[in-house]
Amino acid sequence: MTLAIQIIQFIIIISILVILHEFGHFLPARWFKTKVEKFYLFFDWKFSLFKKKIGETEYGIGWLPLGGYVKIAGMIDESMDTEQMNQEPQPWEFRSKPAWQRLIIMLGGVTVNFFLAWFIYSMLLFSNGDTYIPADSLKYGILVDSVGQQLGLETGDQILAVDGKKTKKFNDALLQIILGDDVTVRRDGKEITVPLSDEGKATVFEQKGRNFLSYRSKPIIEVVSPESIAEKAGMLPGDEITMVGTEKIAFWDQFREKIGTSSGETISITVLRKGQTKNLSLKVPKEGMIGVQLDFQDLRVTDEYGFLASIPGGFKRTIKVLTDQVRQFKVIFNAKTGAYKQVKGPIGIVEMMSPTWDWNFFWNFLAMFSVWLAFVNLLPIPALDGGHVMFLLYEIVSGRPPSQKVLETGQIIGFVIIMGLMAVIFGNDIWNIIKRFIG
Repeated sequence: MTLAIQIIQFIIIISILVILHEFGHFLPARWFKTKVEKFYLFFDWKFSLFKKKIGETEYGIGWLPLGGYVKIAGMIDESMDTEQMNQEPQPWEFRSKPAWQRLIIMLGGVTVNFFLAWFIYSMLLFSNGDTYIPADSLKYGILVDSVGQQLGLETGDQILAVDGKKTKKFNDALLQIILGDDVTVRRDGKEITVPLSDEGKATVFEQKGRNFLSYRSKPIIEVVSPESIAEKAGMLPGDEITMVGTEKIAFWDQFREKIGTSSGETISITVLRKGQTKNLSLKVPKEGMIGVQLDFQDLRVTDEYGFLASIPGGFKRTIKVLTDQVRQFKVIFNAKTGAYKQVKGPIGIVEMMSPTWDWNFFWNFLAMFSVWLAFVNLLPIPALDGGHVMFLLYEIVSGRPPSQKVLETGQIIGFVIIMGLMAVIFGNDIWNIIKRFIG
């Protein structure tokens, strides 16, 4: 059932993004009286699942869920319809329109993606506000494992800045550390700058970033699972753990470490409950899980947004997501980090979906993916929107269009590049699945 929910979420998100992106091309094309021959969700290579012709346009759903397309008459695209291009240009064809109109048509898709993300982020801020854990004012500093230590960080550090820039949110700081060159922390009352090594980042990516950096918190229980070891021992939500045996406990990581080293043992636990001390006893199971969840409420803050404030707030968040994605390419193309091995295709993205239906996750992921789609499509690779834009800008600046032969060759090269990238991405997905089975 979990996998089905993840797949459904992925298909709905991709469908919304593809349809709106292609409408971004379709609408200005029709506005400039350019013939659109096909409008497809997914690719219909060899056959389609559904198709219906309305007016001069065939609308359909293909069977290959790797995107979608609009086929505009008189345009060299992935269909490589050279027969049409060898005929005399017609006034309703793409190639007959002024360069500025063609540029607007080609930029329509990414424009819709950008505005969609802006709208979603604005509405999320207006309805939910912005809840986060501050990076520069964590009460008890950060918590790192051996991977975080390899990056040069230590438990208890206070993050002040990444690459010299203050970071407001802890989750943002987490990403900036992966993408950045150095981090400034307060350690033992002193400010120091720690260089972030490529080797340390490589380990982060190998571990897929799991728990390499978190935040310290008091050992206050928020949830006690029904029928768990903790419930049977008498633990209640709101309990603050103060001692395990004769050892004082000040932070949650100390308690977790003590539980982890006490597998199979019976231990005494002292908790503070409504100002009174309670002594409890439990036997730690072999897996080291006793069935409690931590309370982070004392670390979270929420910024509220009115309707007018949410609009620039949504724009700012969209730009930040875009710039973070641009910066990720620096890390991905750095062979020392090994980040390219973690690039995800459809299989990997499905695994990123929430295992339960979560509307907040759905809309955030939809907005993020919309920005990603806009960014990728603007890359100056023939066969992508950015490739067409590149040739159109050349035409506008030089005053003459590239020859049909150049456009056809560019389209073929771009197609080969994209197929090569897809092969690598799908290969990563499949290899990651194999490693889980043999690991």
